[in-house]
Amino acid sequence: MTYQPAVLTHGGAGRPVPETPGAREDAAKVCQQAAQAGLELLARGGTDAALQAAIAAAMILEDDPRFNAGTGGNLRLDGSLELDASVATSDGRFAAVACLRATKNPVLVAQALLKTPHVLLCGEGATRFARQQGFPEAAMVTEKALARWKAARERLASGNLRPYEQKWKDMQFHGTIGAVSRAADGSFAVSCSTGGTSMMLPGRVGDTPIWGAGVYAGEHGAVCATGHGELCIKRMGAFLVYQRIAQGQHPQEAVDAEVKAFPPPYEVGFIALSRQHQGIGATDGYMPAGAAG
Repeated sequence: MTYQPAVLTHGGAGRPVPETPGAREDAAKVCQQAAQAGLELLARGGTDAALQAAIAAAMILEDDPRFNAGTGGNLRLDGSLELDASVATSDGRFAAVACLRATKNPVLVAQALLKTPHVLLCGEGATRFARQQGFPEAAMVTEKALARWKAARERLASGNLRPYEQKWKDMQFHGTIGAVSRAADGSFAVSCSTGGTSMMLPGRVGDTPIWGAGVYAGEHGAVCATGHGELCIKRMGAFLVYQRIAQGQHPQEAVDAEVKAFPPPYEVGFIALSRQHQGIGATDGYMPAGAAG
């Protein structure tokens, strides 16, 4: 049996503050371009088509500094840049890197890790692995990231915090990117990449590289999450969406249910594919996304 190839992408849940006019529409266009690029790879078929498509889509978003992943990643409280990424397939493969430094496309490092016995490397070990695999050191800090970091530190110092920052000062989490894909043979894959939140300690790990929290894939579909990473970890958000799909729920209904269950003021978003359908949803409907197929 063959299935309709499809790729969904997202550019992160959460409304940026301040929001630049037209920024949401521009981000959605890039997400659509990324989804289309993934679909073109799916059309070629071949081994691991779903995985290659999910990675190709993610790389386009990682390379765009408007997104909080790869080139556009947020800085830590000390001004350092640490990146997380993961990839997974419906046949049970999963690999992730966390707190990776100065590497342009973290999803490629996660893909390389699939060939090893490990499923998660972090910090210095992840960075050393990247260099050993031929991924060069790259200058990743952008002017936008610096400005966001300075603004976050100023809010922390002044105590003029946003509602969702009160517990420990800042949980701005807009811009994580991800992709899910479905190949003609019914296999699925998911990729996810992030620069974390705009105020975090060095070594902080969010949901992106955590199986079941930020990503999940199985025989019934694939799910990618974005939003408040700590809460996604606690809720196992991606797995809950997948579980609903596996029980026969339409992916859109599965996504909507988990978005609704996410407590305010925190924000979350999901993209999900089943064998026949798709689901895209986020808090207040804010999440640039693309769909192809």
